[in-house]
Amino acid sequence: MDEPTKQIVDTLSVATMMGTLAGLLPALAAGLTIVWTAIRIWETETVQDVFQKRRKRDKKGRFVKEDD
Repeated sequence: MDEPTKQIVDTLSVATMMGTLAGLLPALAAGLTIVWTAIRIWETETVQDVFQKRRKRDKKGRFVKEDD
């Protein structure tokens, strides 16, 4: 997924979270929002550096197979 699309989904995710907290949306939306937010946090460089599982990506964002 390209970065502008991720930003749009992130915005929708935050809006969904706020709506859920306000009691406007069902619990399923809250669950999906939690999952999406957790995935986005896991993908950050900071978290990957902490867990030392960061894998190299090519220019299109695909994982690059590491040589042994």
